[in-house]
Amino acid sequence: MQSEITNLLSQADLESIRASLGNAIWQSGSQSAGAHARDKKSNEEMDQTCKSWIEINQRVVSKLYAHPVFQSMVLPAKVSAAFISRCQPGMFYGQHIDNPIMGNAKARYRSDVAVTVFLSEPDTYDGGELKIESRYGPVSVKLPAGHAVVYPASSLHEVTPVTRGQRIVCALWAQSMVRDVQQREILHDLNEARQALNQSTPQAMVTQQIDQVYANLLRLWADV
Repeated sequence: MQSEITNLLSQADLESIRASLGNAIWQSGSQSAGAHARDKKSNEEMDQTCKSWIEINQRVVSKLYAHPVFQSMVLPAKVSAAFISRCQPGMFYGQHIDNPIMGNAKARYRSDVAVTVFLSEPDTYDGGELKIESRYGPVSVKLPAGHAVVYPASSLHEVTPVTRGQRIVCALWAQSMVRDVQQREILHDLNEARQALNQSTPQAMVTQQIDQVYANLLRLWADV
């Protein structure tokens, strides 16, 4: 399931992040590429030891964890640190799928879900669309700053070449408590119905039944 989270970051968040970007240290993105993606990856990534990365990562990850749509869609067991990526003119990331297992030897996680949080306004750069192959065909994504897109990490995807300006995003991955993407979709749809019923008719029998079904499906499908 692919979905957008609007206004994940507030204007105040974006202003703080842009101030941090001014002091960032960048390095070649090839250092974090998997063996099959290295020759397709032309970007820069923020050094994860610099102060700017620490500030931005903490802000973005905390906002993501706190967002109810992210929690409902992803049911996260683990969320990675942010990879802050910059593409300048001529840079791109060719078609690839994300590594199935990420992290270091002491902290492995399965990449069930990919998240891209946009930090640059779309009118400040040309190109740089995130193209995702979905079950309905290719989808091109280029969102306002502060918005995010969430999609299965197993999807074939690419970032088209930037021809003007610079594209800056945060890329993150999550391991879900529910491994199967269709089961996650069912739980998310059911949770939306459950929340609507709890607001409109909290005492009704059908509301209690939906609560029970949701809880029992999560108990059945969760891997914790």
